[in-house]
Amino acid sequence: MTASADSKREPHVLTVAQLTSLIKDVLEGTFPTVWVSGELSDVSKPRSGHVYFTLKDADAQIRGVIWRNTASRLPFQLEDGAQVICAGNLDVYPPRGSYQLVVREVEPRGVGSLLLALRQLQQRLAAEGLFDPQHKKPLPKFPRRIAFVTSPTGAAIRDFLEVIRRRWRGTDVVVVPTRVQGEGAAGEIARAIAAANRVKPAPDVIVVGRGGGSVEDLWCFNDELVVRAIFASEIPVVSAVGHEIDVTLSDLVADVRALTPSEAAELVVPSSDDLQSLLKTYQQRLVALLRSRAQSARVRLNALASSRVMRHPTDRIRELARRVDELELRANRAILTNQSKARERIAHMAERLESLSPLAVLGRGYSVTQHTSDGRLLTDPGSVSTGELITTRLARGTLTSRVETIETDI
Repeated sequence: MTASADSKREPHVLTVAQLTSLIKDVLEGTFPTVWVSGELSDVSKPRSGHVYFTLKDADAQIRGVIWRNTASRLPFQLEDGAQVICAGNLDVYPPRGSYQLVVREVEPRGVGSLLLALRQLQQRLAAEGLFDPQHKKPLPKFPRRIAFVTSPTGAAIRDFLEVIRRRWRGTDVVVVPTRVQGEGAAGEIARAIAAANRVKPAPDVIVVGRGGGSVEDLWCFNDELVVRAIFASEIPVVSAVGHEIDVTLSDLVADVRALTPSEAAELVVPSSDDLQSLLKTYQQRLVALLRSRAQSARVRLNALASSRVMRHPTDRIRELARRVDELELRANRAILTNQSKARERIAHMAERLESLSPLAVLGRGYSVTQHTSDGRLLTDPGSVSTGELITTRLARGTLTSRVETIETDI
């Protein structure tokens, strides 16, 4: 009876929600914290601020999520193809019956998170053109006022002032105090750079820097706030962070990079000794040039003094006077010749005119008869009538006649 009754007992049936809840309890209880390495893919960053992705290797994959409060603190950007190590806990998502890794920490494999964040920031700022040489401003040759953004108690300012005093005494240095390491230092440095641009009278150059230190001590000079403040400066900026091997982003964006604050002082002010030596060289060149020109002028003057015009100055005047006399004679002869030729031409023309004159014809016994009333020439007997007055012009006078008879030649 008992065995038969047990065989007929119905199995315990679970709902989907109950089974999912059991799996959730087992997974989350068994794996409260796990470290998983893999490659990121399908990285999604919706407007909510959460980050969704797939973590995979050659044989398997798992979905992952980083909630907004954790994602906002990541020092670098998550990108497809990045190799990472994630720390978190497993979570079952009942509506889909799937499980995922809720990530609380992410570390890049092979590259430290700070260095990766620095590399990504450098690439982003470079894409914006902040490091382009075309934006670099030249340093003034003889600055009268320098602003140094640094800690007033550090060794950097003492070294800087010592070099300035040794090289050039015609410059005032204004210290703009700020912290140069630690949390919040980047914001102070950025504000100090902006304040240096507002100082009146305005400085000719701004130096930003500090003495040497560890990578962590100098990390504030890689901060985006400091980089953008240097780029926005209207006054030339010298980056003088005390290190030689590593290059900070401040070095890349600054107009000039100095390895140390002491070198920055050498870059921003000239050396009075070098300048005096240069002036002395220029003086020697100027004296030599003046002497050379004086000697050349003396040679030319001697040559001029020994020339014929200087030894016999009146000879040239006499030559010119003789030339004037000759030209005068030639001019007079030319005038007389032209007058004679003109008279001949006039006489010839008068003869021609005389030969064509009607008066000459009259002188040979001919006459000209005209109507007395209107002066018309009389060429046809038919144009007059008897009793009409006519006038006859002779060589030495005129006659007035009355027509008595008219005869025509047939």
